[in-house]
Amino acid sequence: MSATLLRSTGARSVMRSTALASSRGTLGIAGVTFARGKATLPDLPYDYGALEPAVSGKIMELHHKNHHNTYVNSFNDASEKLSAATSKSDIASQIALQPLVNFHGGGHLNHSLFWENLAPTNAGGGEPPSGVLKDAIDQTFGDLESLKTKFNTALAGIQGSGWAWLVKDNQTGQIGIKTYANQDPVVGPYTPLLGIDAWEHAY
Repeated sequence: MSATLLRSTGARSVMRSTALASSRGTLGIAGVTFARGKATLPDLPYDYGALEPAVSGKIMELHHKNHHNTYVNSFNDASEKLSAATSKSDIASQIALQPLVNFHGGGHLNHSLFWENLAPTNAGGGEPPSGVLKDAIDQTFGDLESLKTKFNTALAGIQGSGWAWLVKDNQTGQIGIKTYANQDPVVGPYTPLLGIDAWEHAY
């Protein structure tokens, strides 16, 4: 995990801190876009080369334009097929399509949040957390360095591909680290705050 890339200031950071402080625990995903019911690839708020030397501009372009865009297109395709199967009451096809919707939809959601978590140094990247988020990290993990150690341990424990997330428990308001296989998104009782992509194409 490269601390020089983590966004800790700006509007998105405020949204994450607001989500952390909120007792209701609901947060929309600002970077996820839809046009006429279809998912679309969000624009990055920085140039592909803006994170160098920590992340190669070529890797960023490949990751965004190729990998993320494939999730978007495949989610739209699977969603259309699911809609058609539903209208025909084709239960077997509906069941068969659910894993594709989950995988590609999760890939779209996860990556949309991932891009928001990154920032060049001239836009707040690399600054340590502050405010409510810093307080929660200190209370839960002791300090930022301890959080990094636990995050890296969680990432190392992922077998194959997946994600590690700093999440807020919507019931208790506490933060913690959760790992998810493949492209499974953070849903249900947790709000994602920070995600690290453990897939090999990310770095």
